[in-house]
Amino acid sequence: MSDNRTTVLVPGKIHPRVLERLGKQFEVVSVDRTDGPQVDADVAARVRGIAVAGGVNAAWIDAFPHLEVIANFGVGYDGIDVKHAASKGIVVTNTPDVLNDEVADTAIALLLNTLRQFPKAESWLRDGRWVKDGAFPLSPFSMKGRRVGIYGLGRIGMEIARRLEPFKVKIGYHTRSPRDSLPYDYYPTLKEMAQSVDTLISIVPKTPETHKVINAEILSALGPRGVFINVGRGWSVDDDALIAALCNGTLGAAGLDVFYDEPNVPAGYLTLPNVSLLPHVASASVPTRDAMADLVADNIIEWFEKGKPLTPVPETPVKPRG
Repeated sequence: MSDNRTTVLVPGKIHPRVLERLGKQFEVVSVDRTDGPQVDADVAARVRGIAVAGGVNAAWIDAFPHLEVIANFGVGYDGIDVKHAASKGIVVTNTPDVLNDEVADTAIALLLNTLRQFPKAESWLRDGRWVKDGAFPLSPFSMKGRRVGIYGLGRIGMEIARRLEPFKVKIGYHTRSPRDSLPYDYYPTLKEMAQSVDTLISIVPKTPETHKVINAEILSALGPRGVFINVGRGWSVDDDALIAALCNGTLGAAGLDVFYDEPNVPAGYLTLPNVSLLPHVASASVPTRDAMADLVADNIIEWFEKGKPLTPVPETPVKPRG
């Protein structure tokens, strides 16, 4: 039975801090994530909000006649049918900005790991090979003198660019349109940028336009001393083309934090010596994930208390405050 508080549904797993925060003010109903919600009619009629880390499709949206807001844990919200939600006047929120620094830091760390092979060097020490076999081999690449192209210059892309500046590398970027007053080179196409740089960092979201755009042509343009870093979406990469390029020397090295079908990583990557792999940890620190959880809860609280969520997505029926 309802406790007369506003009901918020949580499909599947979510950060425990979200449950803790929401539980103080709302009736929280947790359910398994399936293709369609498995809840009785009484619960469905009470649900006015959804807090989720993942997808909410049209079937879920239609199952709750009084749904008002969907708060997503994460910046990307491609798993939510935002167009359908907006058509029904339902607000969708995400968690931008609070993870920008962490993801940008990870991008730089992954680039350094890929260029200088620091994880392999640490394993060399831990495995006793420094004593047994001598000094760790020289890394084939360096940050020095690199020409870095950033694919996607949104909030996180800008933070990556700012972090690159002290390394004294040349910085360029490709987006749909140039950004005014930036000291970076703008390239109107991804291919033109790949031909002009030797390091490509991808931070684009999952959209129809970005599907497998990092393909054999782009990788070949980067060249045999080229490096590809992905902290955006695995959706953007043609894995077969990347594995082939790394195997045959078309591309020098790659560093990947995201994959097409997570947590399943193509086996071809696992044996390559010139790829650095991370299990999608770019924002995975306690402080950052706590901040993301707080923003999920705060979006729902602000909506029901003031009718204005903090960070609605652009397609949503309301605009952010301020």
